[in-house]
Amino acid sequence: QVQLVESGGGLVQAGGSLRLSCAASGIQLSHNGMNWYRQAPGNQRELVAAITGGGTTNYADSVKGRFTISGDNAKNTVYLQMHSLKPEDTAVYYCHTARNWRAYWGQGTQVTVSS
Repeated sequence: QVQLVESGGGLVQAGGSLRLSCAASGIQLSHNGMNWYRQAPGNQRELVAAITGGGTTNYADSVKGRFTISGDNAKNTVYLQMHSLKPEDTAVYYCHTARNWRAYWGQGTQVTVSS
């Protein structure tokens, strides 16, 4: 059974930093891509950052240069380091992966950026 557990959200002032963690079980990060999505109130869930099993990364234009996705295969954990946070980054952030055509989501962690 695949399980994803996020942590690290919180309240931060604009310009600050946070690091989100997603601990995965039931899969191996070295063989599975992982993604971070976010959803703000009234908005659709959007892809923020992605990392393949081989370590290739991609980012939404809105976070390029500010966010970094990385993985620790030994800990089976993926991270999202966020710098220069803006109020528009406020959202619930979700970890996501897919295996055998099935999608798995974490429970989400709230990130609130005050102006």
